[in-house]
Amino acid sequence: MSSSYFERLIQLADTVFSTRNDPDQLDVDQDVLAHLENIHPNCVSEWDEGNGPVSWVLMFPTTHALMQLFLKEEISEKELYNHTPLNTQYDCIYLCSALVLEEFRRKGIASQLSIQAITEIKKTHPIQHLFVWAFTPEGDVASEKLASSMHLPLLKRKSKMHSCG
Repeated sequence: MSSSYFERLIQLADTVFSTRNDPDQLDVDQDVLAHLENIHPNCVSEWDEGNGPVSWVLMFPTTHALMQLFLKEEISEKELYNHTPLNTQYDCIYLCSALVLEEFRRKGIASQLSIQAITEIKKTHPIQHLFVWAFTPEGDVASEKLASSMHLPLLKRKSKMHSCG
């Protein structure tokens, strides 16, 4: 029996990000997902083709001050998440991750999910910047295209890029 889309997304996340081996990264579990929902309901998006999710996009709004500390490598991704306050005005969005199963890539799914999420976040927060810590060349290109389409500047942390295959 083949793996479900859900299981394959979990495997893809582990392959790309290896969060278990990097204490600086945010290791997403049910508690993190619940907290992200409290930060903003549009922090986590998924695309389901009817047999389970084929894509997940995770982003969260935060403050300019925290963004600057993260970009300067003074705080980790996990600390960025932990220090992002609840019930405040956010002015930037961290593009945390976007995963799409291989056979569903190049169809604009992650872009569509990201645009919808950013648009919703911007309805209640004065977003001035997007920022990213790219792990793959594809993620780097996708974040640049997203920022351009949203007419927002993109700031980047020093990359941890490696090839996915």
